[in-house]
Parts: sequence; structure tokens; C-alpha cells
Amino acid sequence: MKRADKKQKFFNLLNSLGKPTATLAEVKSACTESGMKSAYFFTKQEENRVGRGLYHVPNALCNMQTNVIPMSAIVEKSKDKIVSVVTDLDSTNLVPTAYRNYVPFGNFSDVLAIVESKRFFPVFISGHSGNGKTMSIEQACAKAKRKFVCISMTPETDESDLLGNYVLIDGSMQWRDGPVTTAARQGAVLCIDEIDYGAQNLSSLQRVLEGKPFMLKKKGELVNPAEGFTVFATANTKGKGSEDGRYMFTNVLNEAFLERFRTTMEQEFPPLKTERKIIEKELVSVGKDDKDFAEKLVTWAEVIRKTFADGGCDEVISTRRLVHIVETYGIFGDKVKAIKLCLNRFDMDTQMSFFDLYTKIDAGTHNVANTATVSPVETDECPF
Repeated sequence: MKRADKKQKFFNLLNSLGKPTATLAEVKSACTESGMKSAYFFTKQEENRVGRGLYHVPNALCNMQTNVIPMSAIVEKSKDKIVSVVTDLDSTNLVPTAYRNYVPFGNFSDVLAIVESKRFFPVFISGHSGNGKTMSIEQACAKAKRKFVCISMTPETDESDLLGNYVLIDGSMQWRDGPVTTAARQGAVLCIDEIDYGAQNLSSLQRVLEGKPFMLKKKGELVNPAEGFTVFATANTKGKGSEDGRYMFTNVLNEAFLERFRTTMEQEFPPLKTERKIIEKELVSVGKDDKDFAEKLVTWAEVIRKTFADGGCDEVISTRRLVHIVETYGIFGDKVKAIKLCLNRFDMDTQMSFFDLYTKIDAGTHNVANTATVSPVETDECPF
């Protein structure tokens, strides 16, 4: 293998960690796996260093998020006239990178079966925030080597954002495909993330959700979806709004629109054993191999979720929140500080009750919390 290919493999392995930084151990591991004797070409560069034994990962995907496609444009010309606009969605490899720490659970096997079938089979996946809905689709595509296009809905997202629109290039209006149209042309797996945050004009997607040719009205073109094209939609609700106010501004979706999804899957938080494995892997990835801490964190989250289900509290600790605690612990090396910082998003009473519960699960943390000296700045950030 050429050295350039080895370097590319090295960077791909770092990117597969799914984090903005990598420890020296992770850099060495990626170096060994890519067949190189040393990674001095990377570690000796000052701009790659974040801190002691910690390095910046170029183009890494942060917090387990899906691929972000920059909307730079390439203009194809013919006889000095612009004939089309090609975005990075058309020119980028859309097969996502496998996330090394991913642990399959819940509906993953069913999602993978749909992705591997290459059949048109639109699915609606609902569940609490931070329980891995979108990531399960992305990682199923990574495993099946399928193209993956993901778009996040907002109240301002309209038909032009989804299907395409005309843009001004060199004084001339030219057509640019939207992500839905691009996915259909390429036979990719389309994920419409947070679909219940979308505006009420989602009827433009109803023909798309039937798997039949759909019209680009502004262009007058009929798009025939390529083989393999299918649609997944993720949401915190089932398209009926959020009665308890937890997911404000979610919309009640049209019944005719919802009816076009073949099935609805309910994504739960991972089982205790699975979540423990996830957190253990994340701890190792930040240089903190601490199975005892992983056990206490997932036990703590499980108790809070059961209390929430019984109506005893208004908030939950998601899997994503646990990963955030691990990442914060990896930066500061302080469990108490990591937990408190990551609880700051909740109101004061919730912060105090959640932290108090953790100290009952981890008595050592209780002692540290009572004896630790906190600076004035830290007191403002972590008011306990």
C-alpha cells in the first residue's frame, strides 16, 4: 500500500471515532492499523495538538451527528452557457463512515434489513430525544455500504429546500436539486430528521412517500426514483404534537401524510446492559477506562427514567446526555464537575435532585462533592 493510501486510511480511522479529538493511544492505534511505523507526520504538527496527549481530528464528526454536506456549488458549462449546478451532494461519497463505538440495539436489525433490501419502504421512527434514532439509520447505511442523505426539518423548511429551486449563477437562474431529489436520483437512503418540526406544507412529499415518479413543478421535470431509494423519518412524537410540552413547537402532521409510511417504529432507550457497553466504549475513547463509573452512570439514568415514567419527575437522562458526561469527564478529569456541568441544562430543582440521586449511587462522589473546593467562577457555573 502506498504511503498516501496509508495516510488516508489513518485519517479515516480517526474520523471513525466520531469525535473532534483523539488521544495519543487512539492515534497510535490508528497508525498501527493503517500499516505505518509512526504518526510523527501528524503528531509533530503544532496545529494538530489540543493539549497534553490530545490531538485535533481533521473533519471529525462531533457528538455522534450525521454527515454535514457543505453546499458549495460546481457549475458545469457548455459553450459558455451554464447548463446545471452540481452541489456536494452530487459529488461527495454519501456512504457514511462506520462509528467505531456504535452498539446496535432496539430496531437496528429491522432498519438494517430494510436498508439492505434496497426496496422502497418508508418508515417513521419516534422516540425520546437522544436515544439514537437517526444514528441507527446512519450506521445501518454504513454497515450496508449504502448512500445516506439526511436533512433536518425546521418550521422554515419548504418545498424548495426539499425538492430543489432556482439559484442565481453568473446573472442567470439555474436549477439546483434539493436533498430529496438528489437522494431519489442516486437511489440513496433519505432520512428526514425531526420531521414533526416541519412546516404544514409537507404535502409536497406525499408523492415522494409513495415511491412513484414525482414532479418538480418549478422545473417541469418528472423525477423517477432510482432503485434503492427509500425514506426514513425521525421524530420525538408520532406526528400528533406534544401534549406535555416537552417537545414544544412540534406540529400535528396531516393524517394523509402519516398514512403513507409503511410502518412506525418506537425507539426506546437501550437496555441497561447495552447502554453500559456504549458508555464503557465512550470512556475508553476519551482515555478513561472505568467500568465502575459506566455502571453507576447507567444505573443512575435507569432510575431517573423509571421515575419519569411513573410521573415522579419531568426530565430524563438520555443516552446522549451520558455520552456528554463522559466527554466532559475526558476533558476535565473530574467526575463531579462533569456531571454537574451536564446537568446545568435543567432547572435548579432538577439539577439538585438528580445530582443528589447520583451521590446515593456513588458514595465516593458524595464525599468528593462535600470536600471539594470550588472557585467562584465554577460556583457560578455549577450552583449546588
